[in-house]
Amino acid sequence: MMGPYATMILGDYGADVIKVESPDGDVMRHAAPMRHPGMGAMYLQGNRNKRSIVLDLKKTGGRAALLRLAADADVFVHNVRPAAMARLKLGADDLLAVNPRLVYASLHGFGETGPYAGRPAYDDLIQGLTALPTLTGQITGEPRYSPATMADRIVGLNAVHAILAALFHRERTGEGQAIEIPMFETMAQFVLGDHMAGRSFEPPIGPPGYSRLLSPDRRPYQTSDGYICALVYSDKQWNAFFAKIGLANEADRDPRLNSISARTRNYDFVYDWFSQVMQTRGTAEWMRFFDEADIPHAPLHDLDSLIDDPHLAAVGLVQSLEHPTEGTLRVAGPAATWSRTPPSIRTYPPNLGEHGREILREAGLADAEIAALLKEGALIEPNR
Repeated sequence: MMGPYATMILGDYGADVIKVESPDGDVMRHAAPMRHPGMGAMYLQGNRNKRSIVLDLKKTGGRAALLRLAADADVFVHNVRPAAMARLKLGADDLLAVNPRLVYASLHGFGETGPYAGRPAYDDLIQGLTALPTLTGQITGEPRYSPATMADRIVGLNAVHAILAALFHRERTGEGQAIEIPMFETMAQFVLGDHMAGRSFEPPIGPPGYSRLLSPDRRPYQTSDGYICALVYSDKQWNAFFAKIGLANEADRDPRLNSISARTRNYDFVYDWFSQVMQTRGTAEWMRFFDEADIPHAPLHDLDSLIDDPHLAAVGLVQSLEHPTEGTLRVAGPAATWSRTPPSIRTYPPNLGEHGREILREAGLADAEIAALLKEGALIEPNR
């Protein structure tokens, strides 16, 4: 999902995104559930505002067609291993020779200057390499991956802002450039920003790991009849909590509770103490309590209640669009808002190769040239 997610966001921002697919198509097309082959839900959620062309890049005509598209493009994005792109003669030097103003963005597993260069990488592997399952295991007793494609999407987001920064540079200087956005390094930066801790200093003054995030009782709190999410953090919030619950002197009796400095040194105790208090009342009562005390809190959603959340409905995050073969689709739309140039969903996720002729004609190819590509098998059209 790394490259598709990044380019979907750029498409929401207004880019004309051409999705160049292999004859088999994006692998996520085949991830269930789906109504029709090649149109899996994960694919549909990550490929709006794009047009699809199927090119066999191993054929001379397929590579030549891609270079024609790149000649007038602003950005070229791929998430293929660099060695494979080099074999196809579609590396950064090849495309920048055709279009010096191009921003060539390569999303792959590992930086090309390190010993892991060229290794295959998937979200699960990168999560493991960046200690995320280990951190979960410290809390739960068993290493577990995040139940979201966290690495793919975080790296995709980093790719978006790297591409936009490179475009800004090009607008000032006219220069294109190659950008490498490696998964491992990007996610290592993400994790270590929280967890360098004592190893932030040289020599170290303690072990790595942010104790608040690793406390076993940092979790949704069980109430007498359900669960609730709450975070009492600042001194002001704790004082309001103690006063309203009738424990105004509790912090005086236990120094581990009497200041933010003390609490941050005793997270396990604080979270355990708080979790026991939370079990004394019901969820609805706690929701009212925290509202009145102005303490941050939220209900614990499941996926269905998240999709149907009234706030998301009010702001219009989940949008409907019509697809010619898949019917009505519900997708999570752009989250941010702009006063003058708002993002938008303009087109549905394309069927495989749906726009091949249209895209090549726009690139200046005559019908005879397109016919030759079809004959060679370099351009593949969907079954009509």
